[in-house]
Amino acid sequence: MDNLPVKNTRKFKTEEHYNNSSSYHLLPFRFHRITSLKEVLVNEIGDFLLVPIGTAKAIITKSFTRNENEELYGDLIANFFISETPIPELLDVLAVRYRTRKSFLDYFTSLHIFVITLRCEHTCHYCQVSRVNKDIDAFNMQKHHINAGIDLMMKSPNPDITMEFQGGEALLAFDKIIYAVERTKVEAQKYNKNISYVICTNLAPLTDDILHYCKSNNILISTSLDGPDYIHNQNRHRPQKNSYELAIDGIRKCRETLGEENVSALLTTTALSLKYPFEIVDEYYSQGFRNIFLRPISPYGFATHNDKKNKYETSTFLDFYKTALGRIIEYNLQGQFYREDYASIILKKVLTPFPVGYVDLQSPAGMINNVIVFNYDGKVYATDESRMLAEMNDYTFLLGTVEDSYEDIFYGAKALELSEYWLNETLPGCSECAFQGYCGSDPVFNYATQGSLVGFRPTSAFCQKNMEIIRYLFELMDSDKRIEKVFKSWIVGRT
Repeated sequence: MDNLPVKNTRKFKTEEHYNNSSSYHLLPFRFHRITSLKEVLVNEIGDFLLVPIGTAKAIITKSFTRNENEELYGDLIANFFISETPIPELLDVLAVRYRTRKSFLDYFTSLHIFVITLRCEHTCHYCQVSRVNKDIDAFNMQKHHINAGIDLMMKSPNPDITMEFQGGEALLAFDKIIYAVERTKVEAQKYNKNISYVICTNLAPLTDDILHYCKSNNILISTSLDGPDYIHNQNRHRPQKNSYELAIDGIRKCRETLGEENVSALLTTTALSLKYPFEIVDEYYSQGFRNIFLRPISPYGFATHNDKKNKYETSTFLDFYKTALGRIIEYNLQGQFYREDYASIILKKVLTPFPVGYVDLQSPAGMINNVIVFNYDGKVYATDESRMLAEMNDYTFLLGTVEDSYEDIFYGAKALELSEYWLNETLPGCSECAFQGYCGSDPVFNYATQGSLVGFRPTSAFCQKNMEIIRYLFELMDSDKRIEKVFKSWIVGRT
């Protein structure tokens, strides 16, 4: 009987199993396979070590000893993976670094989006809101709603506020933008706020008067560029089939008047775009941009109505992303600075102790904590994607109206309900993920794609995309030190 094999069991082992004569104590960390040869260890503050496969098991089972690998043992101690005392001597340092990574919460909501109009003269097939004809004034934000939104914005404890105007096409209601900016300038002095202004526009209605006003008030321009004309004109349709020409001409005029650093462009990746990763990357470069944001199409609102043009598998997007990223890296290895923005956001979380302002990769989620949306009709939503769902008559993320009190909107029952789902440290599937600290929580995406605020990680497109991109970035850094140097340059700027 003594020679019978030990039966495998999933029961917890006794305390004695873990109390051996090893000289170190385990600190919280997670791990993930990067390649067939390497795995990454990540601790609670985002420090990582790339190590051979099996290292995590050796550390956890304490079959790893200092004598076997003095250098690795020192790295594990220095980076808070293990400790030679039950409580690390530098625990206060660990706490400070954790607090630093969460410091984006210090001042609460910074980005306040005003949907100034739903009017638009484009008919983009991936439009996520219910656009209306440009001559229908009823869909402009009324002054009393603008006033109430500004009053709520001034109550934010954040001293640095971004006021972003969206549409529809925001420039079709430029008189409303002028009114909002002028009133905000007066209120900002009363409340001692620093205000940054951004207009999201396709640039088609741009005029010299608009440009001069933007220059006088330091207003930034954010536009759309989907690639060469044969992509942009199909994605962003106008009756004259000239959206690309207007966008390029508008970008040129904005740069001449406002300066290159005050004009940015955003790509939306449609099914058509997936065929042209090189061409899209080259187009941005040829137009003078030294950064590009490779992002998939958003699964919200009316964009979901055209499966043929707007729907594709996450794996297909990831193939496109890797190919395009490779092209961007080629530019850098040839001595040309050119940054991919999504990778840069992740890399900042991986390679520095500092937080990022990108709301989709924050935990707690950016909704309410970092962004709020005042819709043209006075309704207030937790995120821009939330109001897109509302255009489909789904008001799950409606927080109230601009007539409600600040406390009822930001700390009310709906906000408290959402707060139960916006921390990835507590979500199933996220809580044990090695990439948790580099990722975020997005209850709106979970709800829109899976019908649940919690979501289900094994089939989540958000999870599939982020896990593979993060893994791939680690693989690239480990495979070529030149690429690691390129990635570091993206964080600090041009070198």
